[in-house]
Amino acid sequence: MFWKTALTTFSMVFLAELGDKTQLATMLLAAESRSLWAVFIGSAGALVLSSFIGVLAGEALTRIVSPQLLKTAAGIAFIVLGIIMLVKRG
Repeated sequence: MFWKTALTTFSMVFLAELGDKTQLATMLLAAESRSLWAVFIGSAGALVLSSFIGVLAGEALTRIVSPQLLKTAAGIAFIVLGIIMLVKRG
């Protein structure tokens, strides 16, 4: 069960991060820097810290709200944000 959860989490985060503003910012920093390892360590550390905060927040929220309600709310939020982005674009 541990490895299934770990692999699912890795896959979802990896796919979500591809081509997003975080990856684009990291590419820009790497293009401007002579120290690629410093950019890698900084960006990896930031992703680890933000993921840690997300895990803590998610665990705390499930003490108050059911996981199913959180999934539904997250899905609705993604749809609403997508619609807002489409409307602003057009």
